[in-house]
Amino acid sequence: MAKSLKELSVGALAARSGLPVSTIHFYEAKGLIHSERNRGNHRRFGRDVLRRVAIIKVAQRAGIPLKEIARVLSALPHGRVPTTRDWEKIASNWKDDLDDRIERLTRLRDTLSLCIGCGCLSVDRCPLRNPDDELASEGPGPRLLDPK
Repeated sequence: MAKSLKELSVGALAARSGLPVSTIHFYEAKGLIHSERNRGNHRRFGRDVLRRVAIIKVAQRAGIPLKEIARVLSALPHGRVPTTRDWEKIASNWKDDLDDRIERLTRLRDTLSLCIGCGCLSVDRCPLRNPDDELASEGPGPRLLDPK
């Protein structure tokens, strides 16, 4: 197969991935994906980038930070389509973080209607009430609701 048929323009990659061209450029600027330049100085992406973009989209939906996504993708061989085994390894590494986030979100959901965890002194029925602002020494924010 000719090299040009194996490569995708930024527009073709955007169309195939369902992302705007600006997002493709953003991912490239962040080092999540890579392109080569042809003789006309146009970006050309290998077809492996389609799978990488799919991984990025799934990871972002799960709330994985871009810095972590970039770290994981940088460990994969350049130019090779990420395999099922690659994905299983990536997903297992993210599982503990996702479980922790699910636990924190569940705790937030279950207490959300009672208090926003602001540390206010005015809501007597709040289970997270912070009388006399005792938690101020521990730092700002919702100290009881999100103890991390």
